[in-house]
Amino acid sequence: MKCLVTGAAGFIGSHLCRRLLEQDYDVLGVDMFTDFYPKWIKERNIEPLKKEKNFEFIQKDINELDLKDTLKNIDTVFHHAAQAGVRTSWGENFSVYSKNNIEATQHLLEASRNSDITKFIYASSSSVYGLCPELPMVETSPLLPFSPYGVTKLAAEQLCMLYHKNYGVPAVSLRFFTVYGPGQRPDMAFHKFFKSIAEDKEISIFGDGNQTRDFTYIDDIIDANFACIGKGKPGEIYNIGGGNRKNLNDIFPILEEICGKRTKVTKHAVQKGDVPHTFASIEKARKDLDYSPHAQLQDGLKDEWTWIQKLYYS
Repeated sequence: MKCLVTGAAGFIGSHLCRRLLEQDYDVLGVDMFTDFYPKWIKERNIEPLKKEKNFEFIQKDINELDLKDTLKNIDTVFHHAAQAGVRTSWGENFSVYSKNNIEATQHLLEASRNSDITKFIYASSSSVYGLCPELPMVETSPLLPFSPYGVTKLAAEQLCMLYHKNYGVPAVSLRFFTVYGPGQRPDMAFHKFFKSIAEDKEISIFGDGNQTRDFTYIDDIIDANFACIGKGKPGEIYNIGGGNRKNLNDIFPILEEICGKRTKVTKHAVQKGDVPHTFASIEKARKDLDYSPHAQLQDGLKDEWTWIQKLYYS
């Protein structure tokens, strides 16, 4: 079986490619190396994969690819490419988000409807829920995006469903909740926290620290993607959470224990687009995908701390 992975050099995409290769899949990876964070980190992710005989890599914008040719002999599409970041999606930056999140998805779906793919797996986000008043959030909860980023992820998700209903594209959307672990992007909280601790700098948080997140370890995210190949039902949407919902203030004692250092926390005003809580109901994914997250937060954070030290300080 041959798979296409967009965003192959990114955090989740590179982990997914690695697992696919370990399971003897043929993988075509695509990534355009956006400048959202340092290129060398993505290069570090992708270079070991390029040495694998079953891996082919294309460095190009999805919007500029001849996707009819790209999708030849592809069985499964994993669409992970996206312009990430809630706080940077405002103002003039929005055109970048609409191009990379909405237009690129439509371009890929349009090509997919005339292909022989058996599954189109879209990496959506808990950001589509935004200010949803229901906790835990179920797949049928109100969708009230609170940032332009969330709007673009929801628009792309809805395009997937439209192409399924109108053209039979076998699209499935997975809504990821706050992914962490080795390889995490530099703009994400734990990455920034660990780097600040390592360098004896203050940790900046936005808000009073009582906001909660449903943290999901990267291996559990990859498990969900794999389960979706055979079990994901076209036209369906699944929450993929980690069962590790925590108050942000409760995270710092865990980090101190892992790092063996005291944390210095400075609190700032809440940033535009930041939501107070996320909490995934994963009952649908348990039922349809046999999804069951295994990682405990402290163990996953230990793995990320080890990776951070190797990335910057060894």
